[in-house]
Amino acid sequence: MAKRAGVSIATASKAINDRGEVAAATRARVLRAAAELSFQPNVLAQGLVAGRTRAIGLLTDEFDGRFAIPILLGAENALSNQEMSVLLCDTRGDAIRRNHYIRTLLARQVDGFIVVGDSNDVRTSLTADLPVPAVYVYCRSSNPDDLSLVSDDAGGARLAIEHLMALQRKHIGHITGPQHYRAARDRAAAVHAVLAEQGLTLAGGQPLHGEWSQRWGRHAARVLVATAPEVDAIFCGNDQIASGVAQSLTDLGRRVPDDVAIVGYDNWEIFAADCKPPLTTIDLNLQQLGTTAVTHLFAALEGNPATGVVRQPCRLVVRESTA
Repeated sequence: MAKRAGVSIATASKAINDRGEVAAATRARVLRAAAELSFQPNVLAQGLVAGRTRAIGLLTDEFDGRFAIPILLGAENALSNQEMSVLLCDTRGDAIRRNHYIRTLLARQVDGFIVVGDSNDVRTSLTADLPVPAVYVYCRSSNPDDLSLVSDDAGGARLAIEHLMALQRKHIGHITGPQHYRAARDRAAAVHAVLAEQGLTLAGGQPLHGEWSQRWGRHAARVLVATAPEVDAIFCGNDQIASGVAQSLTDLGRRVPDDVAIVGYDNWEIFAADCKPPLTTIDLNLQQLGTTAVTHLFAALEGNPATGVVRQPCRLVVRESTA
C-alpha cells in the first residue's frame, strides 16, 4: 500500500491512523491506495502498540441460564458501539476451568473483565489475580473494594407489594425460593417491611420457602390456601413458582385475578407471557445491567474506578394476573 501511494511505510501508517503529521493530499493518496487494495488495518497490532487490544473478557458460571444471556446482550451492544469485542467463557461453576480461562484471556491481553454471577449473591473476588480492571454483575464480590452491580431485590419486592396493595388486596402471601439464597431473604424482608408500613401482616404468617420451580408453586399454593383461606394476593419469588401457583388456584376454584391476584418475578417470558392468565411480574432490567457494567469498566480503564455495591432498580410489568 505504501509503495502504491508512493510514500514510506511510516507515512502510510500515520495516514491510516489519522495522525496530524501527514499533509491532507498525502493522506488522501494513501487512503485511495488502501481502498484500491482493500486494505484492512491489523486491529490487534494497533491495540498492542497503543497498550489496548479493545477486547473484554466475560466470565460466567451459567451461560445457558436465565440471567447470563440478557446481561451478555446488553454488554455486547455497549461494547460493539465502541468497536470493542467480547470474549465469552463459560466456567460452568468449575474453579479449574475458571482459572484456565483467566490465564487464556490474560494471554490474549484483554483490557478488562466482566464477571457474571447467577444468583445476585456473594462470590469470591478474582481481582487479586487480575492485572486489569474487573466489574462484577448480578453477584457481589467478596472484596468491598471491587465494583458489584446487582438487581435491587428489596426494591423489586416493594414494587410488587405496593402494586397489590393499590389493588386493595389485604391478605397477601409470599411463596419463594430457598432461604439460603440472599435474593429470597432480601425480598422476604422487604415484603414484611412494606406490609408493616400499612399495618398489615403476611397471609399465613411467614413466607413459604422451597424450590425455584412450578412444582413447588403448585404445592405451596395449596398449603397457603389451606392455612390462610382469606388470601387474596400472592407475590411469588420467580415466574416458575407463579405459574405453578396459578395452576393450583385454578384447580382449587379460585379465579385469577378476581379472587387471588398473582405477581411473579424475573419477567421470564416463557413463563410470564404463556401463563394462564399472563403474569404481572418484576423485570430485572438485565440488559441494562450489562450495559451499565461496560460503562463502569470503561471508566475504570480511564483511571476512574468505582467501588462498592450498586443496586439497579427493577420495573413492574403489569399483565392480566393482577389487572
